[in-house]
Amino acid sequence: MLTTTEALDAVLAATKTFSTEEIAAEDSTGRVLRQIVRAERDQPPFDRVMMDGIAFACSDYDSGQHSFPIQSMQAAGDEVLALENGHCIEIMTGAVLPQNANCIVPVERITVVDGKAKIEADYAVKKDRFIHPRGSDYATGAHLLTPGKRISPLDIAIIASCGETKVEVANDPAIRVISTGNELVAAGEPIEPHQIRMSNGPTVVSLLTSHGHERCEHDHIVDDAGTLRDRLAQHLDDAEVLVLSGGVSMGKADYVPEVLAELGVEVLFHRISQRPGKPMWFGTGTDGQLVFALPGNPVSALVCCRQYVIPALNRASGVTEKPPEFAALASNVSFKPALTCFQPVKLISGAAGQTLAIPVKTNTSGDFAALSATDGYVELPKDQTNFSAGTAVILHRWIAR
Repeated sequence: MLTTTEALDAVLAATKTFSTEEIAAEDSTGRVLRQIVRAERDQPPFDRVMMDGIAFACSDYDSGQHSFPIQSMQAAGDEVLALENGHCIEIMTGAVLPQNANCIVPVERITVVDGKAKIEADYAVKKDRFIHPRGSDYATGAHLLTPGKRISPLDIAIIASCGETKVEVANDPAIRVISTGNELVAAGEPIEPHQIRMSNGPTVVSLLTSHGHERCEHDHIVDDAGTLRDRLAQHLDDAEVLVLSGGVSMGKADYVPEVLAELGVEVLFHRISQRPGKPMWFGTGTDGQLVFALPGNPVSALVCCRQYVIPALNRASGVTEKPPEFAALASNVSFKPALTCFQPVKLISGAAGQTLAIPVKTNTSGDFAALSATDGYVELPKDQTNFSAGTAVILHRWIAR
């Protein structure tokens, strides 16, 4: 069996880069950027007034003038005015600083009588106060977003501010999520006592879409070698990534590895020294398709999807890699098998500001209900049995931040 590190390395080594496409900027949230987004102009593009009030020259105030005839009014979006000596201009937040002005006093600190604005006697006037200087955020041509960034709603503001209507992003691959098994029945369909509800497929689809992959389709195939062969052949033609669930163990009805081999899918590994998820299978199709065959137990399937499928999709999309995230165990944990343990956890913040991971017990790897209370899982190395509270361990969130 491969170690978890060897398995992930094998998956990433077999992963090809997805192509690039150009889409409307407004539709790009969640997609992976493939271009540099450069500043169209300085930000702010002018000396911007930050308070409603009056604008005047500090030299007039310093010479003893504390009451100013109001020359005019300038609002945000108005063309810039030139201030006359000894006068002030009523100014609005967001407006361009008038020419010859270098001082702003808020409207709350002035009194207007007979067309003159008088500054309160106890107000401390400061030159350049409440003025946001041109280019102080960034200069024209600055690289505001770079390739590998998964575009967030906050990034849309940056893209729009740069005047971009379209952006280049990684192609969102066609993914087929395939549930196998005679015992599975979809929600809403009549069910017999000997059958179970189909949950892995919808869960994997949801996890993939939460990581930005919208082109996921789900299929259910019964445990019949001929049916599997026909349907998987079609999915290999239609998709770049296949994620199967079930049919990869050692049972007589576990046809998936045999059928994939018949279809020309090269197996790169089968079984990993981990729990849950030990029976996982991975290979590549004749056209470079990534084929993941996850165990059928729900906890195993979800862990393997998060541990291997998501990183592969990130690599192919060009997502900038982040350093590992750590959490401290909130209680002692013991795990005897010589396997890497992926322990589901609930996260809380400790008083010292650290992230604490509370182990959540699952009643076997089929206990998907227990996962609802978890935020992810921690990775406990295979060469250790006892882990004391406070031990720093690698954290994998279901939904990466």
